[in-house]
Amino acid sequence: MTFDVEKIKKWINDFKPQITTIDKYIIRKFIGTYLVAILLIIGIVIIFDISEKIDDFVDKKAPLSEIIFKYYANFIPYFINMFSPMFVFITVIFFTSKLAGNSEIIAILAGGISFKRMLWPYFVTSFIIFVFTLILNLYVIPPCNRGRLAFESKYVKKPFEQLNRNFHYQIDSGTFLYVNHFSTFNNTAYDFSIETIENQKLISKISAKEAQWDTTKKCWNLKRYIHRTDDGGVEKVITGASLDTSITITIEDFYRKTNTVQALPYGQLNTLIKEQMKRGDKMVQYSKIERNTRWALPFSAFILTLIGVSLSSKKRRGGIGLNIGIGIALSFSYILFLRFSQMFVFTGTLPPFIALWLPNIIFAFVAIYLYRIAPK
Repeated sequence: MTFDVEKIKKWINDFKPQITTIDKYIIRKFIGTYLVAILLIIGIVIIFDISEKIDDFVDKKAPLSEIIFKYYANFIPYFINMFSPMFVFITVIFFTSKLAGNSEIIAILAGGISFKRMLWPYFVTSFIIFVFTLILNLYVIPPCNRGRLAFESKYVKKPFEQLNRNFHYQIDSGTFLYVNHFSTFNNTAYDFSIETIENQKLISKISAKEAQWDTTKKCWNLKRYIHRTDDGGVEKVITGASLDTSITITIEDFYRKTNTVQALPYGQLNTLIKEQMKRGDKMVQYSKIERNTRWALPFSAFILTLIGVSLSSKKRRGGIGLNIGIGIALSFSYILFLRFSQMFVFTGTLPPFIALWLPNIIFAFVAIYLYRIAPK
């Protein structure tokens, strides 16, 4: 079997085009406009956020150093990630419309460069933005969210109060925990019970009026407990005033809120999902949504770039105003669709993976359609 070396080299060169002067020009314009858009929009958002929260900062005497370094320093990466699709879309629409308005795209196509080849530097930059936002999602934003949420809990929002009732957890195979309600005031679970079932038969049940978390021993201390066991059809009952019990459910499970998963590193998030699925914890939906969002959102850079170029590559009489308006509308519709798709998870209509990737799938078809009808 022989190989044609020249054909292989040509195939590699076609598959991986060389970066030309025009490519560098487009990449430089793309990245430069992207950074300017981030700086401008973040500056505006911070001003509005300060005006909204200034009363809370003053009333709760938040130190200026914490406002700057613990809140806004952690807020900026969170905001960049949340509105990354909008930044990408507006950037592509803005500078591509300017290229079209100055007849630069006409010159590029007239020079023998195909529309498909012209997209190459766009997708190179999209890949850079994809890697940037993915790193933010997986490694930077979780610790930033931890600091941001702690600051908001201390200086902005009301103290956390657990209002949920009727906690059901599966501790292990055949072992189930039930708590009627939990008080954050004294770290106490009320109407606490642990049941062990084998072969669809209840063989052990420990119930207590109260179960208080012991911070020293890291275990639950049951008050006024009753322990019932089935020993070959003979029921045995043991009662007492106090009993320490060690189970995998800790006090952190009762304090965990829906947005707590935003502060978990990716490895810890996956571990939490496994534990929640084992326990039958209903909060696992929020964890799965967070995991899929961390991947789906960065990937949108490729799709929205293709839509933006296809929409704005044609020179329009009205200038770039119409293109920017369309870009803002489509980017906001993508973000809203991404948030709305979470409802499919909560209602059980779609699994988290499909629901969170659905906006990308739909907008990918839109991108392909716009690409096909774009002037080439």
